[in-house]
This record gives sequence, C-alpha cells and structure tokens, in this order.
Amino acid sequence: MIKVIITGSNGLLGQSLLNLLLQDSTAYQVIGFSRGINRSGRDDFQYVSIDLTNSKLLEEHLLKLQPDFIINTAAMTNVDACENSKIACDALNVGVVKSLVAVVAQINAHVIHLSTDFIFDGAQGNYKETDIPNPLNYYGVSKLKSEEILKNATIDFTILRTILVYGKVFDMSRSNIVLWVKEMLEKKQEITIVNDQFRTPTYVVDLAKACKIAMDKRSKGIYNIASNTLLSVYEIAQQIAAVFELDASYIKAISTSTLNQTAERPMKTGFDLTKTKKELNFYPKSFSEDLQRFKENGVK
Repeated sequence: MIKVIITGSNGLLGQSLLNLLLQDSTAYQVIGFSRGINRSGRDDFQYVSIDLTNSKLLEEHLLKLQPDFIINTAAMTNVDACENSKIACDALNVGVVKSLVAVVAQINAHVIHLSTDFIFDGAQGNYKETDIPNPLNYYGVSKLKSEEILKNATIDFTILRTILVYGKVFDMSRSNIVLWVKEMLEKKQEITIVNDQFRTPTYVVDLAKACKIAMDKRSKGIYNIASNTLLSVYEIAQQIAAVFELDASYIKAISTSTLNQTAERPMKTGFDLTKTKKELNFYPKSFSEDLQRFKENGVK
C-alpha cells in the first residue's frame, strides 16, 4: 500500500485528490495535512491539523508517518495578496518546500509539487517545460523559487505546472473563475472581463488525475497540465455562459490596461502538452469539453 500525504487537503485540489485516491482504499493510505478543521466532508482518512509553515512540527509529523509520496498542493495563490504580503507568500510557497526537502532526504519520499504558468512573462505563450522562466509578479517569483529548491535537491520530485484551476468541492474557502462567472450571470449582474489575456484553464478533476498518474508511474521532472485550447479570459467567460445556458450579454469586454491590479499578469500563457501526452499518457481536452463534464458531474 502506498502511503500518501496531501498538504493543503482542505483546498480545491486537495479535496479532489482525496476524492480520487480514497476510491481505492486498498492501494492508497491517505493522510491530509491542512490548517484548521477537516473541511472535506469525509472522515475515511487520517487528518492532521497543522500550520505547514512551522518547519519543526512538519518535520516531526513527516518523520513519524514516513510517507512514500507527498503531494504538495498547499500554496498562497491570490496573486495580488502575494504582491502585498511577500513574507507570508514566501513562508507558504517557498518555506514549506524547503522544509519538505530537508525531511524527504531523510525518509526517501517522492515529492509531487504544483507550480504555475505565472513563472513566465507571457511574451511568447504555449510554453514548453524547458522554456526559460521570467515571472512578472511575486506569486510567480515564489513558485519559481520553490521549483529551484526541488531541482537543486537530491530527492525524487515531480513538478506539475498548471493554469487557472477551477472546479467544485465540498467546502470551499474561495471561488474560481467558472463558479464566479456562473454565479454573476445567474444573478443577472454585469461583469467586466479582460479580452487581451490568454489562458488554458484546468479542470481540477483532471489535475488530480495527473497527480495520481505521476505518482503511479513514479514520473520525475516537470510536466504541463492544462486544457488544450488557448482562449482569452473573455472567451472563457463566453463559453461558461454557453455551457450553462446563461445570458452572455452581461459579459463586457475590457482591456488589461483599464484594470488597476496590484500585480502584473502575463498576457499570454498556455502550455505545450507534447511531453505530458507522451510520458504520462495524459491527453487534455478543450475547455468547453471539460466544462461540459464539470456540468454533468453535478456542479450546483
């Protein structure tokens, strides 16, 4: 049996991973690490309430539990908050990875770590795993730092880079683009969406599957995980309206220059998925296909 620790088990990806791995309780022993109470709505796994930034406490738990894999989904992902609170951002996005690496060297576990398209500047788009990062904001800087820590360590690691993750789980502390657009349109509220930033959004169920595949295959290195069609954020909102049969006339296009965002965003990201298909045998679909599955899976 494979013993897996999921850090950030209360989050969107964390809960999705719990739901996926606990389908096969004979293959995986799952332990969730998160802050506060267990919010997953499940009690069929071991839950540890922990401040992951407390390196001593984290080390104690890891040495005691001796996991085979650690899937690190915990992160500060609010881009503007990271810009305003760099110390807090570093503590969770960089410090936790440093702590994990220090302990993993002793217990011989494999770390699967989540990263982001925001390590790139968005000048090119369709990024390969080997392209040179150049983050425009502190969130991107922090995630790039965490990648470098893993690359320079002598441990087994997998980095899964992803883009604009969406989905729905039992108890959510924050929304995501699909739920937000859907909610606003259901309320018949006008929303302004940028039409000059381009992304390939990622369905959290697929991201969880990719984590499981990387674990089952013991894949090492960096992989891109996202949908396969580059869309403007405005087009993303339009497709959400279409799939959920809502009135798209409430969606108004604006340019990034009219926004007063604290942190700069890359204009065009998106991933080259060649390596992902070849080595993980994972074949991402289009955003509209993923959205349809999301709808059928029972988004409320």
